[in-house]
Amino acid sequence: MRISTKGRYALRLMVDIAAHDSGGFVSLRDAATRQGISLKYLEQIAGTLSRTGLLQSGRGAQGGYRLALAPGDYTVGRILRLTEGNLAPVVCLSDTDNQCERCNECFTQDFWAGLYATVNEYIDQFTLADLLSEYQKKAQHA
Repeated sequence: MRISTKGRYALRLMVDIAAHDSGGFVSLRDAATRQGISLKYLEQIAGTLSRTGLLQSGRGAQGGYRLALAPGDYTVGRILRLTEGNLAPVVCLSDTDNQCERCNECFTQDFWAGLYATVNEYIDQFTLADLLSEYQKKAQHA
């Protein structure tokens, strides 16, 4: 399993917005500069996060984005699944009903299902608040 730049940048954007929240909206241009990410790419990611209710957007001179929920209410898994899609390590686990013609005789299916469960458990145990805390610790030592 490999997380694309879209998933990684979505996490960085969400943390940046949480870290720079002063009660208003955070400028996407400022976030792009701080994170060293293309503004155009962040616009696409922010649009997805906004359409799905993870971010709220505001227009105008004081516009930008802000979190729709408290940082502790977002799991890393939720953000990654939204931006990456299904994180199954093999295609046959992508659907709730395994469509593989060999699923009843596959001797590796349990292995892959275990890996998938482990990945999901791991990414769901961390919240945006956890990442924000790490960001703040590293910012103090920079």
